[in-house]
Formats: sequence, structure tokens, C-alpha cells
Amino acid sequence: MKALVFRAFGGPEVLAVEEIAEPALAPGTAVVRMKAIGLNYADVYRRQGNYHLVGEPPYILGYEGAGVVEAVAPDVAGIRPGDRVGFADAPRANAELVAVPADRLIPLPDGIGFDTAAAVLLQGMTAHYLANDSYAVRPGDRILVHAAAGGVGQLLAQLCKAKGAYVIGLTSSEAKRETALSAGADEALLYGVDWAAEVLRRMASPGGSGEAGVDAAYDSVGATLPDSFRAVRTRGTVVFFGMAGGDPPLVDPRMLMDTSKTLTGGDLWNHVTTAADRLRRAESLFGDLLAGRLKLAAPTRFPLAEGAAAHRWIESRASTGKILLVP
Repeated sequence: MKALVFRAFGGPEVLAVEEIAEPALAPGTAVVRMKAIGLNYADVYRRQGNYHLVGEPPYILGYEGAGVVEAVAPDVAGIRPGDRVGFADAPRANAELVAVPADRLIPLPDGIGFDTAAAVLLQGMTAHYLANDSYAVRPGDRILVHAAAGGVGQLLAQLCKAKGAYVIGLTSSEAKRETALSAGADEALLYGVDWAAEVLRRMASPGGSGEAGVDAAYDSVGATLPDSFRAVRTRGTVVFFGMAGGDPPLVDPRMLMDTSKTLTGGDLWNHVTTAADRLRRAESLFGDLLAGRLKLAAPTRFPLAEGAAAHRWIESRASTGKILLVP
């Protein structure tokens, strides 16, 4: 089978399609013929050598995708060849065939295509736990969403809106600002200004407790954490779930005490620890998509053979929707 591999860490140029052996059908697994593969920034970090990789070269990136079950181990029940499935946390997805632990497979309902599943599962389940678990968004809440034009940001803004919140997005360009507004944010500000002061000005009176600031800020940038604390009201919450802009400065516990503000962390893999977790969140997302409560921007598709170009595109920071690799 063909797979997108690399043998040394580095830039996109280290990626190449090679012919390698098909994956073995181990106990507890199913082999899936891939139809669409999600590209995520974690793949870039792994390619660069910043994230740990198990095993020896050639390495195969990718953890998310969708396709058709081709073979099932004898000890697996409830999954059959021909089933349409997706997954968000199985390695070596950048290939024509992937061996996936059966408990990580998510059946696709009618109306959810391969591209949609590969585009929504990882980012969508991230947005789902953020809006429901890290901070349970309530009607009337004022919510600040960093990187609101990104994949998680667009979905998070929509999930918060569906819960009755007022959403302010933050973006890095005017074009991305328009994307955030189109995705459902009520307002969108640019990072180039003193956005924390502007949030305080705009959130000074109506809604919630009437205090200046938002009720919660979802920060995936990291370096912006101090300004996120400035932007939330007294007794507000900052959810820290990413470091796209670099490591955050240290947080003074005295500030938390003096303002009664809450800092909480977020990582998807602490929230999808069982098959039931995955199915519950995926079914909720699929239901919202089919009902029109959640909308996905059209993904950018690259043939698997053009994986290096796809990596250059995601690293350019110019992309606003999901990037898919197609075998």
C-alpha cells in the first residue's frame, strides 16, 4: 500500500509517498481503507521532532480520518466489513490502509460523509468538551474565543452560540475576522490592538452580572494568557488549551485569589478515555450537523501524494478551515 512517510525530522520536504507493507490485522482491531484523512498541527510538531514518536523510521503521521472497514479481527464484535467509520485517535492514518483499535471506531450515520467526519471529529470533540466540561456555557454567558477563524475556534463559537451565549472572537487578520463572523461569532476583534481593553469596554454593562469583562475566555494561543485574564470578569474563567503562540508566562496564584478568577486546563485525551466517551461526543456533533445547528467550512483537499504541500499550507497560517489528505 501507499503511505506518506518520513525518515528524518525536518520541514515538509522530508515527506514522501512510499510503497510499504499493509498493516497486520491484530486482535481487537479492524483495517480501514481510508477515504479522507484529517491534517492537524500536531502532525507538524511530530514531523519536526517536537512530539514523541514511537518506533523506528519510516514514520507515518496522522491520527484522524474516515473510511470503509475492509477486515475485522475475529474477536471484534459490532463492526463488519463495509461499515463506514471514522476515528480521531489512531496512529499512522496517512496511508491507504490503517489498523484501528475497534473501540476507537465511530460509525458514521447516513448523511455524514467521509470528508465531514474527517474534518469534524478531532476538532469537534475538542470544541465539545471545552463548551460542556472545561466551562459549561450557559444562556446569557459572554464568551471570548481565541483563534476564532481556526478549525476548533469556528466550531467552539457555534457550540457556544447554540447554548445561548454571546461570542466575541479574536483573529489575526481582517479576512479571518470575516471568517469568524460568518461562522457565528457576534463580534470579532483583531490581535493587533489592545483587545483586552476593548473587550472590557464592550462588555462593561449588559448581560450576565453587569460586571466588565466576559464570563469565560478560551485561550489556545498561550502567550496571550495574561490578557485573557484581563478580559474576564471577577469570578470569571480562563480555559487554557493550546500554545499556538508560544508558552504562557507564569500565572500568579495571588492574582487568582484576589480576583476569584479560575484557570483550568484542557486536553481532549483526558475527556475521551472510553469508547462511550467518543461515541457520545461524536453522536452529539453529528446530530448538530444534520440538524443544521453546526456548520463546517468546506475543507481544503490535497492528494496524499501532495502531503508536503498540505503541510506547507497549514504552516502558512493562511488556512481557515480543515485540511484533508485524500488517498
